[in-house]
Formats: sequence, structure tokens, C-alpha cells
Amino acid sequence: MTGRVTLGDLETKLRELRGSVVSSAGEAAAPVLGYAAVSGAVLVAAVYLLGRRRGRKEAPILEIRRV
Repeated sequence: MTGRVTLGDLETKLRELRGSVVSSAGEAAAPVLGYAAVSGAVLVAAVYLLGRRRGRKEAPILEIRRV
């Protein structure tokens, strides 16, 4: 027969599992943050360029004459 499972056994196993989950989560977060930063920069640039284009199309043409 096997021995009884003690509280110390459970704590040890949970700490092992927690350590592996935390390390793998930290490794997975780096590429996601990189992709988010790049996509955010592309989105801001696209909105800027589209707004600039629209502003040029709708801007009034001022004619200045000297008298």
C-alpha cells in the first residue's frame, strides 16, 4: 500500500505547478505585447494619414488679394 498524502506533499506539488505556469505565462506575454505595440502604432499612423487626407480635401481655399 502507498503512504498517506500529507499537507506538505500537496504544498510541494502545487508550488511546482505554480512555478511552471508562472514561467510559461511570462514567456508567452512578451510576443503578445510586441504585437500589440506594433499594431497600435500602425493603427495610429493609419488614422493620422486618413484624417490628414480628409482635412486637405475639405479645407477651404483662401484667396488673398492685396489692394
